[in-house]
Amino acid sequence: MALLPILRYPDPRLKIVAKQVTRFDDALARLAADMAETMYDAPGIGLAATQVDHHVRMLVADVSEQHNELKVLVNPEIIESSVETSPYEEGCLSVPGIYDEVVRPAVIRVRAQNLKGESFELQADGLLAVCIQHEIDHLDGKVFVEYLSELKQNRIRTKLKKQERQKA
Repeated sequence: MALLPILRYPDPRLKIVAKQVTRFDDALARLAADMAETMYDAPGIGLAATQVDHHVRMLVADVSEQHNELKVLVNPEIIESSVETSPYEEGCLSVPGIYDEVVRPAVIRVRAQNLKGESFELQADGLLAVCIQHEIDHLDGKVFVEYLSELKQNRIRTKLKKQERQKA
């Protein structure tokens, strides 16, 4: 396994819409394992393949306290969403140090495939629902800050540029 570099907002590669996975092979399983290792190391609770510059529809998530409930969703699609919404303060490994409230459906039902290509459905609420929706947004080329006002987006870009300058 290997740690993968995480793309940082506003990298244009984060806007690429991921393609459906059609080959369920060792390379896909290796990518999932590397993504999980990268997510845990960051530390984070979710990571989309897009964030590590692999533009395939796959995400990993683990919202458990012990980090022992890894979920790998290949070709995930939300097939049902509750009318009820819930605000949640979100952060993102591609937008380090930035947190803001996003309102999303409180409960979702997702259809996906596992690493063998077998289909399954999963109902999620709370933090897991937020995480899956957030990561699917990445697969669709959208970063959570795009839910925020233009003013907040500009402030975030300025803050991230400043962080980059300080690192250099």
